[in-house]
Amino acid sequence: MIKVTNETKTDRLLEQIADYVIDKEITSEEAYQTAHYVLLDTLGCGILALNYQECTKLLGPVVPGTVVPNGTRVPGTSYVLDPVSGAFNIGCMIRWLDYNDTWLAAEWGHPSDNLGGILAVADYLSRVNISEGKEPFTVQDVLEMMIKAHEIQGVLALENSLNRVGLDHVLFVKIATTAVAAKMIGCTRQEIINALSNAWIDNSALRTYRHAPNTGSRKSWAAGDATSRGVHFALMAKKGEMGYPSALSAPGWGFQDVLFNTKELTLARELETYVMENVLFKVSFPAEFHAQTAAECAVKLHPLVKDRLDEIDKIDIITHESAIRIIDKKGPLHNPADRDHCLQYITAIGLLKGHITAEHYEDATAAEPEVDQLRDKMVVTEDKQFSVDYLDPNKRSIANSVQVHFKDGNATEKLTSEYPLGHRFRREEALPKVIQKFTDNLKSYYSDEQQEKIEKACLDQSSLSAMSVNEFVELFVR
Repeated sequence: MIKVTNETKTDRLLEQIADYVIDKEITSEEAYQTAHYVLLDTLGCGILALNYQECTKLLGPVVPGTVVPNGTRVPGTSYVLDPVSGAFNIGCMIRWLDYNDTWLAAEWGHPSDNLGGILAVADYLSRVNISEGKEPFTVQDVLEMMIKAHEIQGVLALENSLNRVGLDHVLFVKIATTAVAAKMIGCTRQEIINALSNAWIDNSALRTYRHAPNTGSRKSWAAGDATSRGVHFALMAKKGEMGYPSALSAPGWGFQDVLFNTKELTLARELETYVMENVLFKVSFPAEFHAQTAAECAVKLHPLVKDRLDEIDKIDIITHESAIRIIDKKGPLHNPADRDHCLQYITAIGLLKGHITAEHYEDATAAEPEVDQLRDKMVVTEDKQFSVDYLDPNKRSIANSVQVHFKDGNATEKLTSEYPLGHRFRREEALPKVIQKFTDNLKSYYSDEQQEKIEKACLDQSSLSAMSVNEFVELFVR
């Protein structure tokens, strides 16, 4: 453990995060209820991803055939892994189809990515505890760590924009997972600070794999990598590995000077339960969240345009600045990862098909000539008020408008959707659909008997919260 002296004053941000994970008592019923839905939704997204060979080829132990005593079980598989590999596996599954929850602010991200590390550590520790005659972790413990990981990642994202300096948002996943994993394995306050400092020094991936001309499948496993690194740093700190008190602020060599344009990293609000209570569910479409409301508008316009595709002259998409910066793409799209992050492609599929599924990003659909014909007719412009409302903490809208113009001079109504299904303002409307999404995802992979067993155990929050984590994970093993 490094000795902190006057010359090595610990960065305040490291202390704030450590104190939150150690001391904050979570009492918000809304946060726990939302976390329950997030847990089911996130695991369901992971199970659905197991239907895709490009995902499953990345899963399993680093060395084939390895089985770890009391190891982490990977839902939907027979793998028994160390918690670092388990975190990568679970995190990779969760993020593969870009269908789990979302948080939008100065930085973007998916706070439920942290479940990869949380569940892997909780399952591993539970099995070790049982082998030693101790109590396992419960699902309630997992929900608490999810709330705290959401809060750390989401509040960091409010005003600290990694994308503005070319770094990927998964750094905040790494930080959040490090903090809660260190707490779960019993690290002291100083050990948590040590782990966090190493996570910041580890830095982040570049965003280039999310943007043309390099868009690729790494965006689907980057969060798994980040959450597993968080577990790794927590385990190292528990062994006594030193930390770096001024990892953020050291003149010339700290994160802020080297990688953040000398700006200070700050927390925009006190760490509580704000993020979990306001997180966005992806209910309707497996697509980048800035396009969700555009997709909603396009699907509604489908009946009006499906028989008039040759008559379309222009398609207006009016959006917000972040969408333009991230997913406004022209020209060739090379793979599913490229397509599900293209505002025009997503809108075109909605207009053509009247719905959007993960299969629509595969090569067969992309090869249909009508897709690119519609994309070529799209004009994307910014509505300044949409951009303002996107950052307004009392709104956090993700607004898009879509209007189709025909060659005869007529046009459809300009449809506008400010808040997608899954936004806190539409939470009551969304929750039944979240459960239906969970059911549908299970159905894609499990037998009727196993699906029924999982649903019976999972849908009642009270009984699920009391279940041991190892029993919970066993429900999903196949």
